[in-house]
Amino acid sequence: MELNTLSPAMGSTRAKKRVGRGIGSGSGKTCGTGHKGQKSRSGGSVKPGFEGGQMPLQMRLPKFGFSSRVGRITAEVRTSELNKVDGGLISIESLRKARVITANIKRVKVMLSGEVVKKFTVEGVGVSKGAKEAIEKAGGKVIGVKATEPAKKTEPEAKAKKATKKVKIAEAKEAAPVEESSADKASDGEGKADKE
Repeated sequence: MELNTLSPAMGSTRAKKRVGRGIGSGSGKTCGTGHKGQKSRSGGSVKPGFEGGQMPLQMRLPKFGFSSRVGRITAEVRTSELNKVDGGLISIESLRKARVITANIKRVKVMLSGEVVKKFTVEGVGVSKGAKEAIEKAGGKVIGVKATEPAKKTEPEAKAKKATKKVKIAEAKEAAPVEESSADKASDGEGKADKE
């Protein structure tokens, strides 16, 4: 191998296209841009997704979901990551010092994933049911925040509550005596006088 034999790899470079050098070259008069129109002009390109001013596809499609603000400051910590913390106390501050969570995190929940090797006292941090059992099995304890279970769907209960509320309202209406208004009483008095 010598300097005069070195060359770029096949396909890595493309030959320069010389435009505007006569019709014989194939890209002479219009330089490959065609006749007239916005795209034939200098700087006449449009951004991707532009549809000539009509409502573009990405804006015609419906939106769904949302980005939770609470999610930005909430973190899930695995039980195996607790072993990185020096000392026996697990709190948001100790997790920050151990670089298990970042500085912007304000809410933490410990989830069961991996073994708990040390004896920890978890304080002021959310803990799942399985994680609590694992921490207590290792000789630790959880204080400050109750162990949380996965949320259960309670639609039937909510519907039942609504139904019972409606029934109670209906019963109350039936039981309450209907008071006559002063106008009704006056009209009744006039009717009696007319009869006499």
